[in-house]
Amino acid sequence: MTLLRMLGDGVFDAFAMFWDTLWALFLGFALSGAIQAFVSRDRMQRMLGDHRPATLAKATFWGVVSSSCSYAASALAKTLFRRGADLTTSLVFMIASTNLVVELGLVLWLLLGWQFALAEFVGGAIMIAVLGLVGRRVFGPSLAREAMSRLRAGEGGDPNQHGHTHDHDHDHDHDGSVLDASADQPLRRRLRSRQGWSDAAGYLISDLTMIRKELVIGFLVAGLITVFVPPAVWQSLFLTGHGFWSSLENAVIGPFLAIISFVCSVGNVPLAATLWQGGASFGGVVAFVFGDLIALPLLAIYRSYFGMRVTVRILVVFWATMSLAGLAVEYLFRWVRIPQPQPLRAMVDHGPTWNYTTWLNLVALALFAVMYWLYRTRRDSGKYAKDPVCGMQVEVANAPARREHGGEMLYFCSDRCARHFDERNTTMTMQHDPDGSHRDPVCGMTVSPDTAAASVEHAGETYYFCSPGCRTAFELKPEAFLTAS
Repeated sequence: MTLLRMLGDGVFDAFAMFWDTLWALFLGFALSGAIQAFVSRDRMQRMLGDHRPATLAKATFWGVVSSSCSYAASALAKTLFRRGADLTTSLVFMIASTNLVVELGLVLWLLLGWQFALAEFVGGAIMIAVLGLVGRRVFGPSLAREAMSRLRAGEGGDPNQHGHTHDHDHDHDHDGSVLDASADQPLRRRLRSRQGWSDAAGYLISDLTMIRKELVIGFLVAGLITVFVPPAVWQSLFLTGHGFWSSLENAVIGPFLAIISFVCSVGNVPLAATLWQGGASFGGVVAFVFGDLIALPLLAIYRSYFGMRVTVRILVVFWATMSLAGLAVEYLFRWVRIPQPQPLRAMVDHGPTWNYTTWLNLVALALFAVMYWLYRTRRDSGKYAKDPVCGMQVEVANAPARREHGGEMLYFCSDRCARHFDERNTTMTMQHDPDGSHRDPVCGMTVSPDTAAASVEHAGETYYFCSPGCRTAFELKPEAFLTAS
């Protein structure tokens, strides 16, 4: 088989997996968008001040209805902790908002089988129960105080101040929140309003925008791996034929692969399907799916939030609970005689066909067009803003980070995006030469504002170009050139 043919087969496998999950992706993100637009979170914030079982159950529920990608979930967990929520409870919320959500369960069902979708929720409950038992010992009061001190110092506040000192940590007397920005309207009226559904559409579009790279990378890498990586490679990674010890090794190695994969959220499900096809155990695949919360970029974020000591404990505790949950689910399902699903290959070999999936996809695409129209034509209420880095919709009143730039206030879904913006803005400031000329961000040519062939206003900054072609390239994807500069 030629290299070109293998590449083509890999891309086709990736598209087949995407096509089989298209309607589920839309349904999951649409439900998530509606929940984020209509469900209040302010009262949730006041209910998570300890780690009693009832509080952990509330954190789990609010995490499920606040589904988001791993990066946004980590930022929200940090915000909850900073505003008074218990550290263990905040971590439980983060687990629930990434691993116990509708879109993840639907994609698992379609790519791997209903058994894996069920394992997501059973294993997630086991993870939360274990974290609730060990969290009070591992993340005790002294460590929580250390994390809070690091967090406030990193945000520019006084580490010895126990009040809400940070400049964007606003409290509100009304019952508004990140999820329900319309506390002045009854929920029933908002459900019947176009503005409410326009806000839900805004969350849908921004969530898809935010994780589009993870989705593309996840499907594409999974498709290519099914073609290029022989089964012997997976067999060397995942032990077989040694009973319990094989299952234990698989459950331990699963999160490690998640750590080094750099793919989070729903994007790691296609990779999980590839591992299942390659011979990984049921528990090993489940542990891999849960492992998106300890991918290397997220560990770096935890370190910047809470410091190294807390991050190491998060890594150890999360890895252990993910492995334990995967192993427990595997043996629990064996005990109740739940059959294991068939490998992925039987599905992708046939590719997309004209069946019920096709009809569901067509309906999903039509509904997506309606939601996109609502998003594009909605009235700006001033309650939401778009993160200029990742594209996520952020509620202005409770944005995790904000910056003033060019006389305009910008809002971000997380400190990670705010730092990216700071780095980009610093780099672009250096693009201004002392004589007043500028550098074209696409080709790097020095241009004068008076003689530039084109210019564009972006995020409060004016950029000048040597030609209309460079301007067009910049307008298609400005973040690519700004990051690269």
